[in-house]
Formats: sequence, structure tokens, C-alpha cells
Amino acid sequence: MGWVYLFLAGISEIGFVIFLKFSDGFTKLIPSIGFLVFSIFSFLLLTQSIKVIPIGTAYAIWTGIGAIGSIIIGILVFHDPAGFWRVFFLALITIGIIGLKLVS
Repeated sequence: MGWVYLFLAGISEIGFVIFLKFSDGFTKLIPSIGFLVFSIFSFLLLTQSIKVIPIGTAYAIWTGIGAIGSIIIGILVFHDPAGFWRVFFLALITIGIIGLKLVS
């Protein structure tokens, strides 16, 4: 169950980053509330996952899921650049996450 919690924590991290972007520096109420809800949910799930997954592994995977998701959303929704090197290093993060899961 720890891995499910960790995956959901990572997805929630993507959510709080998206709401952070929409909050415009916490000047917009609804996105700011969304940020708070998703960040609390993400940390609560991360807390549950580290009961069974080593903290270093859990933290690396949590941040990796958040980074990968945020980069993909940034490219697709916010039109962030998607150059070769950016995608290459995104793939390296993905490989690292898979590797950590395989050795845990």
C-alpha cells in the first residue's frame, strides 16, 4: 500500500504545482486554496508511504513524479519549451525513478 500512497502523493504534488502557477503568487483565492489542499494531501500521503518505503527512496520518487508531471503539464498546458535536452533529462529522471522502484 505504501507504493500506492507514494504514487498518489506524487500526483498530488503535480496538482499543487499547477495550482501554485494559477495562484499568481497567492493573489488569487481559489487557486491558492487548491494549492493548500493538494499540498496537504500530498504530504499526508508521503507521510503514510515512508512508513514502509525508505525515506530517501520515497522522497526521490515523490519529487521525481512531481517534476516529471510538472514538466509535462508545463509543456502541454503552459507552452514551456520542449527541446531535445529538456526531454533527454526528463527521460533520465524517469529512468532514475524506475531504477529506484526496481531496487527497493
